[in-house]
Amino acid sequence: MKIKLLAFSIVILALLLASTGCIYVTLEPSTTPVSTTGTPSPINTGFNPPPTTDSQVLPINPDFVSAIAAVRPSVVAINTQVPGLDIFGSTFSQEGAGSGWIVDANGLIVTNNHVVEGANTITVTLEDGRNFPADLVRTDVISDLAVIKINAENLKAARVGDSSRLRVGDWVAAIGNSLGQGISATKGIVSALEVSISADGGETLYDLIQTDAAINPGNSGGPLINLLGEVEGITSVKVAQVGVEGMGYAISTRTALPIIDDLVKVGYVIRPWMGVGLYSVDRVVVLRYNLAVNQGALVTRVVSGSPADKAGIKARDVIVAIDNRDVTSVEDLNKIIHNYSIEQQISVTFYRGSDKNTVSLTLASSPPPG
Repeated sequence: MKIKLLAFSIVILALLLASTGCIYVTLEPSTTPVSTTGTPSPINTGFNPPPTTDSQVLPINPDFVSAIAAVRPSVVAINTQVPGLDIFGSTFSQEGAGSGWIVDANGLIVTNNHVVEGANTITVTLEDGRNFPADLVRTDVISDLAVIKINAENLKAARVGDSSRLRVGDWVAAIGNSLGQGISATKGIVSALEVSISADGGETLYDLIQTDAAINPGNSGGPLINLLGEVEGITSVKVAQVGVEGMGYAISTRTALPIIDDLVKVGYVIRPWMGVGLYSVDRVVVLRYNLAVNQGALVTRVVSGSPADKAGIKARDVIVAIDNRDVTSVEDLNKIIHNYSIEQQISVTFYRGSDKNTVSLTLASSPPPG
């Protein structure tokens, strides 16, 4: 009986580990905190993101040895300590393991937000074994991306490919700190492009590259590369489901580079902003608030002085269209708005009670987080 209970416990633990891109174990409390409070400041206002390469022809025969050898020196292991409380209220630290890659020779590392989120210590280990503490960390929850600055120079920055040229069926490799056991690589093909999925925390990630390359806990934040050794994406999410083949996902460089640029130059990501809190309309909301429509984005709050406030939008309005494009959920609205530019004028159609209204508003810059 004891043997069966032990085996069952091991299976449950393995499933829990597979459900996240990071690995956690309990450690003693940390004493060297990384500050993440207050309005983020720029890391380097003179930063220029790496240009995408002009490569158009990939090798006919897959040469993973050369591709992996080209990018491996740019891949790093990331170890974190995250404070927590046990059931008795005592403090402890959880250790996490993730991956990243060098985007700039002067110590800029790209990884996932969820790899470093909440950490009070972050350590970056280079391929040559050197360890560096994080000097600065800038994160973006919406895209699940982060940039770490370490005090190092003359590092080997990875080459960045143009993910818009990827095709379903192209060979790719995922490189990272798999299972926290050091840098390793897995291969596969591009299974789908421009995929959108919901991630932990309710955020939706867009323009993802789907691959059948194995992506295990610890791989999060590492690069997905093509056969030329160029980074095409940043591995972020693994979906594992009973009876379904494992699917790995990477944020495309097309989406990631502008975000990385903002994190380095500004300290946070600037996006078009309406200034509203939103909730996707569902059956419960329809009944509770006696709504006239059964789909859309319910306005839960309006920021004073925001574009929505100036346009006369109020809490409990239900937005159903932007520039005549249907909005059936908050996901729809966010995806539409992110395709516009700051200072661009849009028309917003909404219901207030049973009355349908359309107003114009000019999108503003999103305010700093925090």
